[in-house]
Amino acid sequence: MSEKLVTVKINDEEIKAKEGELLIKLLKKEHMEVPYFCYHDALGADGNCRMCMVEIEGKKRPQIACDTPVKEGMVVKTNSDMIKKVRKNILELELINHPIDCPVCDQAGECRLQDYYMDYGVYEGRIDKAKKVHLQKHLDIGNNVILDQERCVLCQRCVRFTDNITKTHELGVIGRGNHSRISTMPGKKLNNPYAMNIVELCPVGALTNKDFRFKQRVWFLKSTPAICHGCAKGCNIYIDHNKEKYKDDTIYRIRARVNHDINGYFICDEGRMSYKELGINRQYNALLNSKTIDFGDVSKEFEKIIKETKGDILILADANLYLEELEAIKEFAKTLNAAVCSPLKIYIDESFGDDWLKSKNRAANAKGIQKLNIPQTYEDIEKLELVINFNHPAFKNFLTPKSISFQTHKEFEADLILPIAAFSETEGTLINEDNITQFSQRAIHSKQKIPNIIEWIEMLKDKK
Repeated sequence: MSEKLVTVKINDEEIKAKEGELLIKLLKKEHMEVPYFCYHDALGADGNCRMCMVEIEGKKRPQIACDTPVKEGMVVKTNSDMIKKVRKNILELELINHPIDCPVCDQAGECRLQDYYMDYGVYEGRIDKAKKVHLQKHLDIGNNVILDQERCVLCQRCVRFTDNITKTHELGVIGRGNHSRISTMPGKKLNNPYAMNIVELCPVGALTNKDFRFKQRVWFLKSTPAICHGCAKGCNIYIDHNKEKYKDDTIYRIRARVNHDINGYFICDEGRMSYKELGINRQYNALLNSKTIDFGDVSKEFEKIIKETKGDILILADANLYLEELEAIKEFAKTLNAAVCSPLKIYIDESFGDDWLKSKNRAANAKGIQKLNIPQTYEDIEKLELVINFNHPAFKNFLTPKSISFQTHKEFEADLILPIAAFSETEGTLINEDNITQFSQRAIHSKQKIPNIIEWIEMLKDKK
């Protein structure tokens, strides 16, 4: 595409644009309404849905904006009566065989077919409902994806994703005419590690998340921007959650959030499903010698253990903690005359990493550990009498006479165990493997008032 700027007129408004830029991208950038199903910024133009028709001066018939390059002097109308009629007719074709099951469809509330019907349709169907073509419904095609062939508008985003992005080629269009439908290739299942991205790519309710189906209506969900903690890549995500009456604030799904410098438009399936671990086997109570104690008694018991310790003290800091938490831990260590360490080798998982969005380094803030000059090894293990663990997985390798563990889940045994908030229940800064600093917001406000690390340190810092 040329860097030369040209002037085009859209709906009587003059706009500067790059010569050769796709018209649909210009319209989106200028926030000018243009409906579409098949186009996607990550997948490019396909031109099969025909919904993005616009009127261009000098052309005999409407043109699709997704495959029309911008030229000097181009005059475009996106909202003329003729174009509205064209879109209405195209939409009627899309809806001829579409089932009338919006009330039970998970896509309701974020379905483009519904939106465009309200914008351009609003008509009575001209086909007898009994004569609609019926295709297969709720097909489990693999990797937590359910396919409803009847709802599909054949935009082929899912096919292009498996062909051009993952290059795994599990999906294709089979049949002809009214019987054309999306299907997996013979003998294949959808089994690539990024398969669930096609659920987000689908503009209608044809592809749905098996795990999310019938759990929540999307208009009840609140979306909080955050950073995935699954590995060092630092993919941008939305945490979708809802706090129903008499229930706790609950995460129902994780979606990709666009960041062109890191993850683009996508995330891996493991990151997408990682929210389930946040609610399983959580540590909610403070325990002293396996017996529950009140949070108000923790300071006294903590101080007692510290005073009884005559040997060296080591603090283990998890490399998934936020920078602010790590800084607080370093300062806390000074008050205890303790060493701080964060072994990073334990986070390396060669079986997980790939050359796209999955890093073999499973520590979300390994670069933060390095930036704060926190040592990765500790030599004088034989001199240790007390280890204080802040959720580090290597804690199980340190056998000392006394131990204290701050942990999100019931993973470790210790003399004193203190629950801490998970990453979704607090906020802070991470540095990804490419040295990009990002802020992750707090999503969950649980009825279980679990202190985060900084709050615990504030309560304990004067207890030595």
